[in-house]
Formats: sequence, C-alpha cells, structure tokens
Amino acid sequence: MVSFKCLSTAVLSLCSVNVLGLALGGKSYAIANPGRRELLQDLVTWDEHSLFVRGERIMFYSAEFHPWRLPVPGLWLDIFQKIKALGYTGVSFYVNWALLEGSPGHFSAEGVFAYEPFFEAASKAGIYLFARPGPYINAEVSGGGYPRWLQRNTGILRTNESAYMEATDNYVAHIGQLIAAAQITNGGPVTYGAPWVEFPDSSYISAVNKQYRDAGVVVPLVNNEASIIGLFTPGKPGGPDIYGHDAYPFGFDCADPESNWTPGRLPTDWKKLHLEQSPNTPYSIPEFQGGAIDSWGGPGLEGCAVLANHEFERMFYKNNFGFGVKIFNITFGGTNWGNLGQPGGYTSYDYGAAIKEDRTIAREKYAEAKLMAQFLTSSPAYLDAVPGDLTNTSYVSTPELSVTPIVGNTTAFYVIRHSAYESLESTPYTFSVPTSIGIVKIPQLGGTLTLNGRDSKILVTDYDVGGINLIYSSADVYTHGRTGSKRVLLVYGLEGETHELAFSSKLGKPTVEGGAVKVQTKGPAVVVQWKVTQSKKVLHYGSNLDVYLLWRNDAFKYWKIELESPAPIGNYASASKDTVIAKGGYLLRTATRSGTSLYLTGDLNATAELEIVAGLPGSNNVYFNGKKVSDIKSTNGRLEGTLTYTRPAVKLPDLAALEWKAIDSLPEIQPSYDDAAWTVASHTTTNNTSYDETYLTEFSLKTPTSLIAGDYGFGAGSLIYRGYFEAFGNETSLYLSTTGGGGFGHSVWINKTFIGSWTGSQAGSYNQTLALSSALKLAQGKTYVITVLIDHMGQETNWWPGHDYMKTPRGIIDYALSGHAKSDITWKLTGNLGGEEYRDPVRGPLNEGGMWAERQGYHLPAPPSSGWKKASPIKDGVGAAGVEFYAASFGLNMPAGYDIPLSFVFANSTGTPANYRVQLYVNGWQFGKYINNLGPQTSYPVPEGVLNYSGTNYLSLTLWAQDATGAKLDGLSLVANALIQSGMQKPALTWSDKWVRREGAY
Repeated sequence: MVSFKCLSTAVLSLCSVNVLGLALGGKSYAIANPGRRELLQDLVTWDEHSLFVRGERIMFYSAEFHPWRLPVPGLWLDIFQKIKALGYTGVSFYVNWALLEGSPGHFSAEGVFAYEPFFEAASKAGIYLFARPGPYINAEVSGGGYPRWLQRNTGILRTNESAYMEATDNYVAHIGQLIAAAQITNGGPVTYGAPWVEFPDSSYISAVNKQYRDAGVVVPLVNNEASIIGLFTPGKPGGPDIYGHDAYPFGFDCADPESNWTPGRLPTDWKKLHLEQSPNTPYSIPEFQGGAIDSWGGPGLEGCAVLANHEFERMFYKNNFGFGVKIFNITFGGTNWGNLGQPGGYTSYDYGAAIKEDRTIAREKYAEAKLMAQFLTSSPAYLDAVPGDLTNTSYVSTPELSVTPIVGNTTAFYVIRHSAYESLESTPYTFSVPTSIGIVKIPQLGGTLTLNGRDSKILVTDYDVGGINLIYSSADVYTHGRTGSKRVLLVYGLEGETHELAFSSKLGKPTVEGGAVKVQTKGPAVVVQWKVTQSKKVLHYGSNLDVYLLWRNDAFKYWKIELESPAPIGNYASASKDTVIAKGGYLLRTATRSGTSLYLTGDLNATAELEIVAGLPGSNNVYFNGKKVSDIKSTNGRLEGTLTYTRPAVKLPDLAALEWKAIDSLPEIQPSYDDAAWTVASHTTTNNTSYDETYLTEFSLKTPTSLIAGDYGFGAGSLIYRGYFEAFGNETSLYLSTTGGGGFGHSVWINKTFIGSWTGSQAGSYNQTLALSSALKLAQGKTYVITVLIDHMGQETNWWPGHDYMKTPRGIIDYALSGHAKSDITWKLTGNLGGEEYRDPVRGPLNEGGMWAERQGYHLPAPPSSGWKKASPIKDGVGAAGVEFYAASFGLNMPAGYDIPLSFVFANSTGTPANYRVQLYVNGWQFGKYINNLGPQTSYPVPEGVLNYSGTNYLSLTLWAQDATGAKLDGLSLVANALIQSGMQKPALTWSDKWVRREGAY
C-alpha cells in the first residue's frame, strides 16, 4: 500500500476576506475581495497571486513538523528556529487523534501531547502555522492517526456515515477549540487549516468542515488532493477556500536514487492545469516531496536523503517556482517512538529530510533549501509575478536549455534548466532578455555562461535591492539587506562559472575587493563580469551598495535573521522588518539590537569566522550567546571577528559494562502461569469491515470466535494468545495464519516446547504450518496450551476512503490443529495492560505492548530489579527461544551550553544474522524497535528531555529470541552524533515518574 506525506508546500492559502486599506511599514495596501465565500475573519486573505497576512503579501514557505514525533516540548523552539533560519515563514503540522483519544470519549492533550507549548514556541520563533488536524492524517502513522478503537466502528471510515462521524465529534470539538484559540484572530500563529487529506468525497468534506467551523475555526481552509486533478476546487461541492495538490515525483525507491532521474518525472504542465482548475487562488502545493520513507529490510534512510537531495531541490523546487507556487514544505521528520509508526516503517522517521532525526543540520540539502527560501522571501516582486510558458527557443542560445519566465510589474525572474532535466552535461549558453535598458545579450563582456548538470538557476532582471535597481544578474541572488542607507546584496554561483551583473552607471564603477573582475560601461549600465572562486569578491559602490560575489559553498555559511518588530508582527515574517546578514558558523538563530549593541544566538561545531555584512549595530559591541566577541574589527563596511569553539569533554557510559539485571518476560509458557485475568476471545461476530488488500474482498471471520486483537481493545505493541485444547495424542501439525503488518513476526510454543517462528519480511501476514515432533509426547485426554507471541507493527493507514484498510485485522486470522475441529481450541489473549484504558498517561496510549514485563510496568524508571538475576543482553543473552527483559541504569553529566544529540547503536554481525527482536526503552519511553535479521535501522537517536543529561537514566529492553538456540546482542553502545556549542534553550525532562506496582497486572 502506498504511503504519502513529506514536503508540504503549504501556500499560506487561506480564507478570503473583504479587507480594508492597511498601513504597514510605511506602505498602504488595498486588497480587493478575491473570494467566493463569506469571510469569517479579515486578517488572512488572498488574490490569484498570493496570500496576504494583515494586508501584506506573503510567501508561505513552510516546513512539515509533527511535535508528537519529538516528545520534548522544550526542543520544539529549536526546530522552529532552525526552520526560521532557512528563511521559511511557516510550518505545517498534523495532529494525531490516536494519541489524544486513546480511550473512546476521553480526550487528553496534556504533557508532551499538549499543543499550547507548540503554539507558544511557534509564536516565539515567528512561524505561522498551517493546522492539519484530521481526523484522518495518514502521515505514515499507525492507522493514519485513527485511534485503535475505531476498528470496531460500524461505519465506513472517511465517509459521512453517521456511526463514523459521531465517533469523530468529541475529538474534533476538543482539538478544534484548541486550534481556534491559537488562530491569528486571537493573537496566535495559526493562519489556515486543512482538516482532510487527499481523497475524501465532497459530502464528507463538507461535514468535516462544518465540525471545525462549529468549534470556532474561522481561518481559511485549503485542501491537498493527491495529485493535480482539480476534483475539489473552490465553488464545487466540498471545495476549499483555496485549492492545493500534492506531488511526489521521485516516489519512494531509496535503494537506487539515481534510477529516478529519468525523462518525464519533472512536471511541465502544472501552471496550465492550475489556471484551468483554480485561477482565482494562489498556486498551492501543500505537500511536495522533501524525502522518502523506508521499510523493514530496506536500504536505509540515507538513501532517501540522496533521493531528494540538494540536486533534487535545485531542479524540482525551482521548477515549481516557475509555476508561480506561493507555498512550500517537509523539513523535519522525527521518530516513530512508542509504536507510532505505520506497519512496514521502522522507528526512524528521519525521512532523509533537511533537518535530521537527531535535529542536526549537516545535510547539504538544508543549506541548499536556505539559499532558495531566503531568495524568495527576500523577493516580494515574485509574489504577484505571472509565470509564462516553458520554452527552449526563446531567451537562451541553445535548445539544450529551457527557460520559464515569471514576469512582474517591473522585475522578471527566469528559471533556467537543461531541457533534459536529468542531464549531467555542462552546457555553455548566452541569454537574451528584455530589461529597463532594452534587450540585453548576456554576457556582454565576452565569453559564455555555463549551466552544469542537475543545476537550475534563476536569472533576474530589474530586481529591487532596497531601492537600487539591479538591471540583471546571471548569478543566483541569495538575499539582500541594509545598514543605514547602504544596501548589501549577496549573489552566488558554482566554482569556475562565469557570471555577470549590471547596475545603472549613475552608481559609478565599483571598487573591487578580493580579486580581479571585468568592469565596463555599456550604455547606461556598468557591467561587472567575474569568475566564481572559493574566495569571495566584494564590489563597493561607494556608500550606496556592497555586492558580495560568493561561491555557493561559501554562501551556505551566511545567515539572514529578522529583528523583532512591535506587535502584532513581532517575530513573524514581514518585508518591512530590519534584518541582519552575517556569516556565523553552523547556525545563527536570533538577532537583537539594543542601542548600538548586537546580540546574536547560534551554534558552533568548529571555530568560525564572524562577518556581519548588513544590519551593523553602529559599534563593535557584538555578543554571541551572551558573551562579548572580543576581537571585532570594522573592515570595508562590515564587522569581522572570531566565534571560538571549545570542544567539550564528554564521557559516555560503556553499556556493555553496566550492571544489567534480567527477568523472564514470557512466563506464559510455564505450566504454573495463571491467565485467569486474561481476556476471553468470545466474540462470535466482528464489526471489522476491512478489505483484503490484494483481492479487495471484505473481511469475514474464519474462526469460531474472533481472534482480532482490535475487537478486544488491543492495538499496539506485542500480542499474546493462549489456546487450550485437549489432545488426542496423534496431532502432527499446527497451521497458523497471522497478521501484524509489514515487518511483523511470531513465535509459537505448546506448553514449554518451542514449535517455531516466523521471523519476518516486508509482508504483513503469513501462513505457516508447523510440524509437531514426537518429542512433544502429547498425551490423549491431557490439556495443553498453545502460546502465540505476535509483533503488532501498527494498523494500516486508511489512504483509500471506503476500503477501511485501517481495520485490517491484527492477530490470528485462521488456525488448524491436525485431527481437531477449530472449536476444540478455546482462546484467551492480551496486549498492553488495560488495552484502551491504558495505564501510562505520561507516554500515552501506544507506548507499550503486551509482553509480561511491559504489563508490570518494569520498563518505567527504577523498576524493582534488586531480586532479579544478574545477566547481560550482550554477554549472556537468552539461551533458547523466548523473551528476556533486561534493565540497567547509568548517569550522564553533559556539559552546559552544548547540544549533544545521542544515539543508541546496535552492532550487527557480518555473518548470517540471528533472528531476534528488541524493544529499547529509555526512562520508560519506547524509542526503538530493532529487528536484527531485517534491519536496516541500527542507530536510534533519543533526545535530551527523554534522556536525563544531568542525572540517572533507566535503560531497559526486551530481547525476543526467535530461534531455538536463543540470542544475544552483538553489541549496544551510546554514541554522540555531534558536539555542538549551542545557544539552544535547555529542555526540561518530560518525565518525573517512577515505577509503582500496577494494580491488576497479570
């Protein structure tokens, strides 16, 4: 089943309104009523070109970020600041219903599941929010965000059938109120919303819209169709305020990223389709590919990062800009901790995104995304420019290249790429374009321009640099700013490329710093031509303008930071705001001016050059993370200094040397085990209306009573079944048909005797006939117990409405014991303690499964391990098929002022891998499912806040050996992924609880 999600190009497309004239930043704006519907607010509106927020045109360039995939509210500001530093203006976020209403009728959004801290962090960073609360979200999460109890609902999901809609009422009423309170109309960051995803029908969409409007949501609504088909557009039944669509042009094959660069993958007709489908709304792509997902047994997520890497961004994102898109998104993935993920997907939801799962920003795609976003958000002329048609016969001197013009009132943008977008060739060309001084053939000073393979450029003409007209530039513009009356412009190119730009001769000829360039007067313009080198060159046009000619890799190191404005703008994006442009190491987060002093916060991973080129404070008083930068000097109109990095001394524990304690976590196979408290599988019918994924036939029971775990309230983590039968003495085989989702496995015992296992693959179900050896010595008339342990990998998503895939059964679907009728076996089952009446409100309804140690709560901090045996999962392991639970503790004393992301890393032997499965618990939080024989994930980041960086941590794991010979870990270590000297705010711990005896635990 295909999964979708990722890069949200979320055009801040919102509800249209009759807006009055508004003064902002010295400019007045008058906005005509562009909408077809009665407006419910007047702060967010649009025309056919772009959105307006408080009367100002805005590019809603957004990142996808799901707070529940990073369950540390104290780190949410860190992510927002890293998104803001890209030049992005917004964030799109999903709400996961399954985490908020784990028990029917009981809505709880507290602790790590509270949304108020998320909204506060967004406001502090200056990020507008695009709310996508569902009820259905997909998002590669278990059930697509549906709570597990919805499997028993008699209605067809994602339709307006009353049984289903009534089940959503409580959730929508509560989450709708939370979102309504955080709307821009109430001073919050939420500017628009999309309550539904991709395919639903118009009557359902209308019903869900009404639910949210009744809850007080007044911001505009945008849809995201699965592709650009124009099914639900404004004015049609179920149509949104603004139409949007999704696209994943490279799909999800992370094994061979290069194979995706084939003809036909790059869209060429989206502008035409947009004008046919929704010409009165800004072009919106609420999801565009920013990475990809991987599966158990897959190639690993670094392949997904390569699939949608910096070259993909340059080619596909700029291609979208050529269609006039005014919204864009995914940037941070996170972690599928605590059984969050969909079946088939593993714990990491890194997604190959620009911001890695461990929150580091070392991938080149982060820096490339910054170059593009800062350019667009620094270019207000783009917001009402009109895209033209793609051509390879105009503008350029060779049909090997194609150009899309985007023409505004004065400024024009030309997106240039290879006609065969996948080309690796370096192609020379000249470029002829109309400008304010006439048609100009570029370069004017001789030679040719060059476009390298897998690159795309945006050439500008008559581009406004703070009141100074840039007649043209063949180099990409990064951004621009000012210090007093002096403007500063940054442009860049690849090393070795020839570029040219021109300003009016009224500015005079520039003096040149840093190397030779050609300077020549051509009519009314002064033209400058240069060859890009690793060392920067600076053109000084007296006191009017400085132009920095940068190598692309050097441009990566410059940051543009907005200074805070008075309310209501605050830290939100606005063209009226003052900015600071500075070269400053790994990350610059914030800038504040006080008098003639400038205060910067940011991060370092090495000693770095500080170079402030715009927004200078008026003195040499510059502070970084609260400390004065001591060596600041003024040089050629900029401030220069050094940001000193001090490598911290970090001592991490040797996990193999810890004092591990162990206890059997599968006592269910022992003769003395009492299952009196277990749930009896007594249902003779089921409400399950799922369709078989292959044959599209509706599910029907094949067993005398239902053995579907969801029918009894169990829907996450491991499942255990115990089936009683009276032996005839001649049984020879046991047939089982089980299902647990992609990557699942099972193991089977009769009494204490191990019968066999299914060790897993990407398949979601498995039929197995197990031979019963004579060694069992089944005695006629004696009662025996079949124990089946199944790894529940999550519920299927419900991507195709009406097929109820989310209800796809988990558990035992069919069975046969040779010589017996099915009714000869009576079954009991268990999952997590309490099922939907889950016991851990801190970590929510999905964090734990049905293994004995989990039911006792021994994975929580400080379990009662004093009486357990001493045994190590690394040195000792499990001697036979079964499950052992291991616990240990260790201290951390990480240095203050540093962000040091940590990961637990499993070693994997180079020989034939043993068949075993591990659940990794850190201070009670399940932060890793490791399957040794499937992989590919071996490294499991765990964030500070879950980990106690200044105290004791409790580590535990379940080791499930699926082979008769048992298993032990090849190794387990705790490693630092980076040593970052940081201005990040230290997060608080997300837990303070410790183990207490659980009433009713069995």
